Amino acid sequence: MQQMCWLSSFGTNERKILHLRLTPHSPWRPYTAFPQYAVADYRIPGGSLGWATYQKLRLAGWVLVSSVNQTGLMGDDFQDLAS
Repeated sequence: MQQMCWLSSFGTNERKILHLRLTPHSPWRPYTAFPQYAVADYRIPGGSLGWATYQKLRLAGWVLVSSVNQTGLMGDDFQDLAS
């Protein structure tokens, strides 16, 4: 099941951007890490990064997951990079 979630980068309180994962146990990655799925963002000041991609993937059957209790940008992979 392919999933989408709106998350802040690196677990911060910054503006949320669209993150994707191909399976429920994969780490979250920014939509830009998936050029095969990402589409160009709308040029709207203050607009959500990934909104156009979200619309495309929602129509294609991707599932939106609540950001509550979700891990950050790259899950355990980020912890490995930080150490």
